[in-house]
Amino acid sequence: MTLESLWQLFRRGGYAALQTAQPDDALGCFYLAILAFGADDFARAAEWAAEASRRQPESRVYAQAATYLGRVAREGKARVYVDGAAFGAFIRGGGNVGLYAAVSAALRQVYEQYPSLHLLDIGVGDGLALLPALTPTVRQVDLVEPSSPMLATTCAALDARGTPYRAFNQTVQAFMDGPDGTQGQWDVIQATWSLQSLPPEERPAVFCWLRAHGARLLIAEFDVPRFAAPASPEHVRYVVQRYERGLAEYEGDGGVVAQGFLLPVMFGYFDRTAARTNWEGPIEEWADSLRAAGFAQVEIRPLYPYFWAQAVLLDAR
Repeated sequence: MTLESLWQLFRRGGYAALQTAQPDDALGCFYLAILAFGADDFARAAEWAAEASRRQPESRVYAQAATYLGRVAREGKARVYVDGAAFGAFIRGGGNVGLYAAVSAALRQVYEQYPSLHLLDIGVGDGLALLPALTPTVRQVDLVEPSSPMLATTCAALDARGTPYRAFNQTVQAFMDGPDGTQGQWDVIQATWSLQSLPPEERPAVFCWLRAHGARLLIAEFDVPRFAAPASPEHVRYVVQRYERGLAEYEGDGGVVAQGFLLPVMFGYFDRTAARTNWEGPIEEWADSLRAAGFAQVEIRPLYPYFWAQAVLLDAR
């Protein structure tokens, strides 16, 4: 059966309808592994992933999936989910080196346009994008970050540099509703891959607040296509193609990033028991939402050809 035939069968009868399905190729086997994983049939998921790898042994995705799902079948999802050390190796290796260098350079070019700059960074994390971008013209930085450890790392770096700052250990929604958010005004507000965590229904209010409190808004995001459903053939093909590239960037680390971060994230797209934590989409939809919030000028600039999708900078005023 082709991938499209498996999809149609799944749409009509759910996972139960696929018990006797015979896929045509390795991708079809992997597709059944994904659907078995989504149905918590981990043993069968591991079997189908192993079969996909057997049929196409050169595929990094299928080989790593077989290893990962074998562990899930033995230990359960909770014990093989995202590993902090693996995430650290991921974010500071592979294509992320070029990605963050590109976004920091783009931010720095903006900062240099101002003789004196009051900056707000929403979802600053540990400062990976912000800190290399800082210029002497940045007179004050306000930080919003819900993760206490990551915020502490950024604050320590700013202390060492002597950069004046205020830190708010909260979500952007909580900051907006507080006294500093309701009264504050900034020359530039920036968000690097943090606003994708906002559900679509919450974005209009946040974008309107950004328009009201910032003279200029910079958003770094990925230009990700819109898909009909997580299990649709076009989404599965996209994930496989993109993760082949991503896994290749960390091939020499013995599977640390693959098994500790990339594979848990990849299968998280198809985990029907997990709460959704990000909402990516086509960058033109982001731009349209910003225009609807009152930004008259929205410029889209490419940043970096990342493995998952093209990274871009939205520059709105």
